[in-house]
Amino acid sequence: MRDSVDVLGVGVHPLTWSELLEEVEGFITSARPRTIAYANVHVINTAQKDRPLRDFLHGTDVCYCDGNGVVLGAKLLGEVLPERMTGADWIWALAERAAQQGWRIYWIGGEAGTTAAAAAKLREEHPSLVIASDHGYHAKSGPDNDAVLENINAFAPHIVLVGMGTPIQEHWVGQVRDRIQAPVVWCLGATADFISGNVERPGPAWLVENHEWLSRLIADPGRLWRRYLLGNTAFLARIAQARLRG
Repeated sequence: MRDSVDVLGVGVHPLTWSELLEEVEGFITSARPRTIAYANVHVINTAQKDRPLRDFLHGTDVCYCDGNGVVLGAKLLGEVLPERMTGADWIWALAERAAQQGWRIYWIGGEAGTTAAAAAKLREEHPSLVIASDHGYHAKSGPDNDAVLENINAFAPHIVLVGMGTPIQEHWVGQVRDRIQAPVVWCLGATADFISGNVERPGPAWLVENHEWLSRLIADPGRLWRRYLLGNTAFLARIAQARLRG
């Protein structure tokens, strides 16, 4: 795999979606435990003050770009990231490959019923897909972990998708990864919310593709204004400082 691009201390691998999917297939074939994470502006901002998150990201086998802000930040630092890959877009292609290859997927995350609804949507599109699901509140109630991990391992998945939001999902995976008997554990954020239909991706396709943060902000300003207005500004300020430091 190509060397990662350093964006404010977080290594981001310069992969396209097709290259990432090939990496995943190789991970499953090798059967060695691998961990995949993503980096967007919120993740990188959080990692500046969250040492366990930063250490987790450094220890993953792949950390890919999930945001045009990170593409821009890398460019301003003289680096190149080929594209952003967000779960609500690539999950369909992953489901198709999994159905073709017979990969078993266990998806944990979201409110009760949300991930199950998202998994059902994927099965509608790919009826041969083998997928199980669970909600994502276990990470907040530590004693549940033993039963949760037993359920995951009993399903014998090839891929475990974890969508609990940053930094909860990364902290949880960091704590239990060595107990999950799956070749690939993959953090993917709030993808289930979008696939289930609980949360819309508002605005025209060009806005979602180029400035999804803005479309989300318009849809839910009360919850997201700090993350996007303050967070994006802080990110660009850090990029400017890093560039001045050379």
